[in-house]
Amino acid sequence: MFGKVVTYFKEVRAELGKVTWPTRRELIGSTVVTIVVTLIVSVFIGIVDRLLTLATRTIFG
Repeated sequence: MFGKVVTYFKEVRAELGKVTWPTRRELIGSTVVTIVVTLIVSVFIGIVDRLLTLATRTIFG
């Protein structure tokens, strides 16, 4: 059992060595894009929610 655990962690370490890690600049760029897209989608969903709430109140109100 202990040998399997050791083998597992050795394989994990080998696989992590194959990973192409992003540079700091790429990471910051990706983070900014993620935040901006999240804000845009949030605003869009908020607007749609308000419009559907208004429509529902108008129809059933």
